[in-house]
Amino acid sequence: MELLKSHKSVREYSSKSITNALLNDILESGIRASNTGNMQLYSVVVTTDAEMKDRLSPFHFNQRMVRGASVVLTICIDFNRFSQWCKINCTSTDFSSVLWLLNGVIDASILAQNICIAAENEGIGICYLGTTLYNPKEISEILELPIGVVPVTTVTMGYPEGIHEVADRLALSAIVHREKYSKYSDEEVMQIYHEKESLESSRRFVVENSKENLAQVYAEVRYKSTDSEFFSGKLIEFLREQGFRL
Repeated sequence: MELLKSHKSVREYSSKSITNALLNDILESGIRASNTGNMQLYSVVVTTDAEMKDRLSPFHFNQRMVRGASVVLTICIDFNRFSQWCKINCTSTDFSSVLWLLNGVIDASILAQNICIAAENEGIGICYLGTTLYNPKEISEILELPIGVVPVTTVTMGYPEGIHEVADRLALSAIVHREKYSKYSDEEVMQIYHEKESLESSRRFVVENSKENLAQVYAEVRYKSTDSEFFSGKLIEFLREQGFRL
């Protein structure tokens, strides 16, 4: 529990490499995760080659973690392998529905988190990259992913360099509902976010982006609706190319 409570996103890595033996042990811990029907409808593409990191980097908005990490893991939904197994055995199944898309995302996400916990337990820093879903087609082309394989998240890994702070989180009382969902009053919502808004980093965010408050920074700068619409369109188009009925 202490390991989980002390989680830090690590974006600066030392030059020390993760050995293949340790990496395999971490990945083995990952695939022990719970998954739908024990079908393990996911794959992990391991990138350690500097040239491959360079090729991937622009599609993660050139975040420094991609080139600086010892290992870059692209976590994918993978219906290709299971479908091929069915075909060899003179049967077939349909994974093209939204239900299976969501099942795949859930299973791949649990896999990714298992990997991250195993890595942190060995003193290795990790950072999730949400940019994978912004450019799935381009990433897929670089990694030569076949039909039925969709990248859903990326994890960078390496031995930490420098000091990394534990990120702020909302209080448990803000997240947990007992027996049924409790609606928030406006006053309760403001109280929930008060500590986050009071952080020096949050105040700096507001000033740097010329906004009145932190909510405006999130809604109007970091995660604008126009950006969401654009990248959602790209994602839907790619998923349709991959055979999903959307």
